[in-house]
Amino acid sequence: MTTDHALAVEYRTARAGDREAMEALDGSFHTGTVFEVTRSEAGFALREVPVDPPLHKVFPPAQDDEGDEDDEDEDEDGGEHSRTFVALDAGTLCGFAAVTYAPWNRRLTVEDIEVAPTHRGRGVGRALMELAAGFARERGAAHLWLEVSTVNAPAVHAYRRMGFTLCGLDTALYDGTPAAGEQALFMSRPCG
Repeated sequence: MTTDHALAVEYRTARAGDREAMEALDGSFHTGTVFEVTRSEAGFALREVPVDPPLHKVFPPAQDDEGDEDDEDEDEDGGEHSRTFVALDAGTLCGFAAVTYAPWNRRLTVEDIEVAPTHRGRGVGRALMELAAGFARERGAAHLWLEVSTVNAPAVHAYRRMGFTLCGLDTALYDGTPAAGEQALFMSRPCG
């Protein structure tokens, strides 16, 4: 019998029938710290600071940029350069990772990765990220890249444990959105 919960979870490429469960997945988080950005002429620095009361962040429902309502019969693999991987525990979706490969710069972008609160800290996110890395290697990607908000300290820590390092900052990415006031951190890691 294995004690590694991630090994008991089934991982596969998403199917069209998984869409509803992915949209319903609770991607919210709680945190007692956030990252504060300090900018200077020489660049920027991050400092983790406590927040009191602790922050509970709930993301708004995803918007379909293309407005396609009739693609229910399509596979969720998104074609040659995109994939969505899902994690199922006893048949119930408990996480997913959606990725897109850009051949021009050999970058695999992690568009979204979410793990249900009950499954966090159990290796599900790491296993999904390794599926993404495998897809990246198949495509010839040099690195994986993602964006995360400065208020999502739990995710920043998880990505660092997965080998990601800070590679950029955008202080205006969320302007005009419900996340206005937060900054976007960009992180990357080699595919190897």
